Amino acid sequence: MSKAMIIGCGGVASVAIHKLCQNSGVFSEIMIASRTKSKCDAIKAKLDADNRNADNRNADNRNAENHNADNRNAENHNAETRNAETRSAAEQGKSGKTIIHTAQVDADNSDDVAGLINEFNPGVVMNLALPYQDLSVMDACLKTGVHYLDTANYEPPDDAKFEYKLQWAYRERFREAGITAILGCGFDPGVTGVFSAYAQKHHFDEIHYIDILDANAGDHGYPFATNFNPEINIREVTAVGSYWENGTWVHTKPLEIKRTYNFPQIGVKDMYLLHHEELESLALNIKGIKRIRFFMTFGQSYLTHLKCLENVGMTSIVPIDYNGTQIVPLRFLKAVLPDPSTLGPRTTGKTNIGCIFEGVKDGKKKKYYLYNVCDHQESYKEVGSQAVSYTTGVPAMIGAMLILNGEWRKPGVFNVEEMDPDPFMEALSKWGLPWTEDFDPQTVE
Repeated sequence: MSKAMIIGCGGVASVAIHKLCQNSGVFSEIMIASRTKSKCDAIKAKLDADNRNADNRNADNRNAENHNADNRNAENHNAETRNAETRSAAEQGKSGKTIIHTAQVDADNSDDVAGLINEFNPGVVMNLALPYQDLSVMDACLKTGVHYLDTANYEPPDDAKFEYKLQWAYRERFREAGITAILGCGFDPGVTGVFSAYAQKHHFDEIHYIDILDANAGDHGYPFATNFNPEINIREVTAVGSYWENGTWVHTKPLEIKRTYNFPQIGVKDMYLLHHEELESLALNIKGIKRIRFFMTFGQSYLTHLKCLENVGMTSIVPIDYNGTQIVPLRFLKAVLPDPSTLGPRTTGKTNIGCIFEGVKDGKKKKYYLYNVCDHQESYKEVGSQAVSYTTGVPAMIGAMLILNGEWRKPGVFNVEEMDPDPFMEALSKWGLPWTEDFDPQTVE
């Protein structure tokens, strides 16, 4: 059994923490650390209460079973046995739970993070906070010799730009330190990379085309809200689009390319081409690739509100002076929008995220679609979060597990598609994200 340290306390982190605690056979202790410790304490209190309630229910069930046995056997003797069994089972229930610690940390300060790592001594650090903090947390892992994992690539706060080169620059240092860094281990990036590695390993000699499709048919009832961090979401959507084709990047205007697709269990949705970080690594790691694109669905209400906000300057990341104080409009907007972590109770519908592959196997052309469908309300019932957070938090737990058990452990910095996909694919189904294969899918124009 091992320790894990989680940096961040938003929706994705909350899901990952729930899943780490479900997997107590691997994660015996966890440290939840954030700039605001009260948020960490709230998650700990909820999970501790859930564990106590589960223990009480188990004790009640055991007592009821033993009461039935009393009716069949000598009452006094069985009452003594029942009391002993109940005491023993209660002690065993306590020993099987993940121990949770909390702490305050400034993730922008690598020395602060390193100090907490040295104090807690985890086997892996999971950065589930903002991608702005990837490099400082990686620095802290190098200082302390601890494995690293994140769910999104680094981007500078003052430049809405996605690229892996600043994290890939750590490869030699992690290799020399003998520790592992796994980059982008959410769903997209993350599972989409594992899907690509799985398709390459089991279904193709060469993959020529990959279209990554991310559809969210959820309804949260608000006129405008984002399903993950508003600052990151809006920076991503309003950025210049791009896709990789024939060895070069093709750039487009934001949301310029629109397609329509009939998604399994969701139906026909409009989707728009975006730049997304996994395109960069897949272009290097998938054999024979000619083109990779990423599409995401948006409803008309979302797009109308976003355009209005953009037109009045509220999506800008350039600081402005307000009554003598420098503020970033997009960060102010984030503060007034609904917190994505609160959307779970009111969000209905499903997500569908997957990859359509086209390529060659044994000299013949082949198509293959690999996807997951996740239900918002079922996610909320299990972990108190909607499906967008769920589909990112579950893969993060799985990646950390595979580092700790050695299946994804080797010195250096890696994207997920560089690792063996099979244990990850097996774990996806076990931990709540079952996948579906389609060997004759509709392709995207």
